[in-house]
Amino acid sequence: MTPTNAVDLRFSGLSQDEQTTLDQADRFAREQMYPLAQKMDDEEWWPEQVFATMGDTGYFGIPIPENHGGAGMDLFTSGLVLQAFSRWNHALALSWVAHENLCLYNIYRNANEEQRARYLPGLISGKTVGALGLTEPGAGSDALGSMSTTATRDGDDYLLNGTKIYITNGPVADVLLVYAKTEKAKGAKGISAFIVEKNMPGFKVAQKLQKMGFRGSQTGELVFENCRVPASNLVGNVDEGVKIVMSGLDLERAMISPICLGIAERALELSLDYARTRVQFGKPISDFQMIRSKLADMYVWVESMRLFTYQALRAANDLEIGGGGRGSIHKITAASVMYTAETMNKVLNEAVQIHGGTGYIWESEINRLYRSIKLLEIGAGTTEVRKIIISEEMLRG
Repeated sequence: MTPTNAVDLRFSGLSQDEQTTLDQADRFAREQMYPLAQKMDDEEWWPEQVFATMGDTGYFGIPIPENHGGAGMDLFTSGLVLQAFSRWNHALALSWVAHENLCLYNIYRNANEEQRARYLPGLISGKTVGALGLTEPGAGSDALGSMSTTATRDGDDYLLNGTKIYITNGPVADVLLVYAKTEKAKGAKGISAFIVEKNMPGFKVAQKLQKMGFRGSQTGELVFENCRVPASNLVGNVDEGVKIVMSGLDLERAMISPICLGIAERALELSLDYARTRVQFGKPISDFQMIRSKLADMYVWVESMRLFTYQALRAANDLEIGGGGRGSIHKITAASVMYTAETMNKVLNEAVQIHGGTGYIWESEINRLYRSIKLLEIGAGTTEVRKIIISEEMLRG
């Protein structure tokens, strides 16, 4: 079933090759991911083999050069894949992007050749699951300044101590990119990045967290108690992890917008189908002008989300290694995710209204989509933080 809101190539902002990529990913997600969505939501179940299937199909390492085992494409292509995945199983799409973008692509961009050779093959194949460890119980919006996890040099190792929370893929991750303070006196400028493996002594998953939405995507609290990490797993230079964080956050924000877009596209499709088939007062509710007004609003909102999403992805395509955290890219990625998350909220609100009582039932697909909206207004910096970034960059210019 092709999404009913598909647009003519002349107006989509996509080339023929890009549209083909989107369509192929849509077909894969509809066939392989959508059948898993209900159980993942009902039981917070994790389908252990699905990452290997994605890897076999070539859906990991999309922006990684071919000489490192990737597809040799770009971030924009990754965004199209994420958009398609999010239409059919947004929980699995979130886990995919945490692995693909936050862990795998971050390691590729910032690690040395020995680290790349050691970790990229497993992550690209999907045989190992990746995650990013940044947020802490006392350090959310102020993730850098309030970070309390420390890394202390001990011979050929570092000892990590602290707690990370709300970590997507945390309970199932094999490889994690973790941030810790190596020089507390330097504050945000004393942060370093480390590659941590789940079997390293002193690391444990304290708990798997239950969520309102994105329930099949595993989220957890991670604890480091004198976790011994080889010094060779330091990514980049010591005390220079802030460059990795800020560049990664801009890429993360650019990649949240396709999730919002995919969910909103699916909500519009479901609403159109429901409006055509739901009969009240002897005729389909699509005959009522108020329903048509809602559908028209939803279409305009989705198309505006599409334009902003693609604009931000294209802007992030050429972000240099170590770049980000400032300037136009910092502003546009924050603006994109702020707009798409808030607009998706409006789309889903009208979608549930069109579905009426059906939309209020937990088991319905539109309800599952509706429960997803709030996370995307909070993750990778809240709406309020996004406004601070946008206004600061505007005033700085």
